[in-house]
Amino acid sequence: MTSAIDPCSFSSFSKCVTKHLNLTFHVDFDSHVLKAKVALTVEVLVDHFKSLTLDTKDLKVSKVTANGQAAKFTLGPKHSFMGTPLEITLPFDLSRGQHVIVEVTYETAPNASALQWLTPEQTAGKKHPYLFSQCQATHCRSMVPCQDTPAMKHTYYAQVSVPKELVAVMSAVRDGEEPDPQDSSRAIYRFRQPVPMPSYLIAIVVGALESREIGPRSRVWSEKEFVDKAAYEFSETETMLKTAEGLAGPYVWGQYDILVLPPSFPYGGMENPCLTYATPTLLAGDRSLSNVIAHEISHSWTGNLVTNKTWEHFWLNEGHTVYLERMIGRSMESEQFRQFKAMGGWKELQESVNTFGANNPLTNLVPNLNEVDLDEAFSSVPYEKGFALLYHLEELMGGPEVFMGFVKSYIQLFSYSSITTEEWKHYLFTYFKNKVDILNKVDWNAWMHTPGMPPVKPQYDSTMADACIALCKRWVKTKEGDLGNFSEWDVKTLSTHQLIEFLSLLLQQEPLPLSHVKRMQEVYQLNSFNNAEIRFRWLRLCVKSKWEDAVPMALKMATEQGRMKFTRPLFKEVYNFDKYHEEAVRVFIAHRAAMHPVTANLVAKDLKLPAASPLFL
Repeated sequence: MTSAIDPCSFSSFSKCVTKHLNLTFHVDFDSHVLKAKVALTVEVLVDHFKSLTLDTKDLKVSKVTANGQAAKFTLGPKHSFMGTPLEITLPFDLSRGQHVIVEVTYETAPNASALQWLTPEQTAGKKHPYLFSQCQATHCRSMVPCQDTPAMKHTYYAQVSVPKELVAVMSAVRDGEEPDPQDSSRAIYRFRQPVPMPSYLIAIVVGALESREIGPRSRVWSEKEFVDKAAYEFSETETMLKTAEGLAGPYVWGQYDILVLPPSFPYGGMENPCLTYATPTLLAGDRSLSNVIAHEISHSWTGNLVTNKTWEHFWLNEGHTVYLERMIGRSMESEQFRQFKAMGGWKELQESVNTFGANNPLTNLVPNLNEVDLDEAFSSVPYEKGFALLYHLEELMGGPEVFMGFVKSYIQLFSYSSITTEEWKHYLFTYFKNKVDILNKVDWNAWMHTPGMPPVKPQYDSTMADACIALCKRWVKTKEGDLGNFSEWDVKTLSTHQLIEFLSLLLQQEPLPLSHVKRMQEVYQLNSFNNAEIRFRWLRLCVKSKWEDAVPMALKMATEQGRMKFTRPLFKEVYNFDKYHEEAVRVFIAHRAAMHPVTANLVAKDLKLPAASPLFL
């Protein structure tokens, strides 16, 4: 029996479990709050049960009832990033196996960390405000008082009142809309999520949204300015879903919609069930970045269906999802493509380890998260160290088909539950019972509980990377007088993925001389590329080489979108260019109020500034 403690939650899941949430939200754009009620259906696991603790963060709780009777409640001391425990005393005792409906009436704070309220000026349409939530990892508690731990899975129902000119969508199946009987200027949208899921996957978006059908079970949602472009970009969604089902088993969530968020969304994507979030930085017009959607689709099995029990086991979500995403790439492209993506992932892991430090325990595959702010711990380690372990095991166990058989079986066995690394490992040894002697030779402690790079570096097939490596070496070794040997034809045969890889390789080298990056711009015209992955790496390369012309372009990219993967390194590069140190700080302060609260806090730390005050959220 694994411990029923989550270091990132106040709620103990050993005494009671939430089975269902019934949410009522009144979205107030004037005061930037949700006026809300949640009814939690709680199953009791012990006798003489009379009190429970829920996670909250900056919530104003006005009333609590249990089965309709008033219940006493107190808010405990506030923790710097975990929020505040809500202690509820029931007006009666309950026995094991009984259920109670606990209803909490509350209001969110204007600076709730799960919510970003955008003014009309911050949207594409410039006419209407916009709201979106981002709960992973532990921000749901700032939107809903709940047992905010991935150990807990529940269904939910919601009704959301919004101004009638706006549309609401959630991580659930749409269940109709009607005029708000209380207010003729508003409409009520209803949603139901019949598949049990953890609290971090609750999501709400309200804005001037339109949608287009992109498949038999998929629509794409965004503001009207982006919707047709998004429909084009994500037109392969059904093919990807079918490919994933062939690998992992049936898709159980019904609808698979994609919502393209405004530019301030801090991540590439978010796997909310029925409603994947996608950054608008994917709309490059070349359909080359579908691996983000392949990743989010894969989460429908690994993460959403089989979930890490606590955030220390986050690699179970992300390592398996990267593995499945690359298996989709293998089916739709080739095995060489999968190998190429794996090589790129290894470089991303190396960059994370360099950033955190090779002895930093947060680079463990299974870190200790006691008193750790998860936003600060976020990196590519669980993704790429997790993938590297699974790929290593694939090689030991007999190749991709054999190991994918294990992954599919693991998904079937643990569907609808939350598990730990120990449970995963126990099943690995059970499934491959005839190869236990090989599994016993794996250095599990080095893989799981040791910081830094993994103990084994897989030998990936470099066929697709060879051209990128050769071109990178040419630029590094060429003397200034020989720069005329480069021409536009060097990159004409490279795919978008290979061009990204070429720039990534250069970023791992010592900065190029300024003459080299200027020549690179002359022959390759990289300033004219709109693809965000290419532009991000190119601008970093230019700033590292101290090309002053690139500084305003780098700061523009860092502020016109808010994906942390781009924004944080771009600000850091300019900040580290001594002459523009103060300019980086000035531009950040000027744009701070428009940024997502998580992004603003982390960039502030990167630039050695105090964390954002509520004024800036």
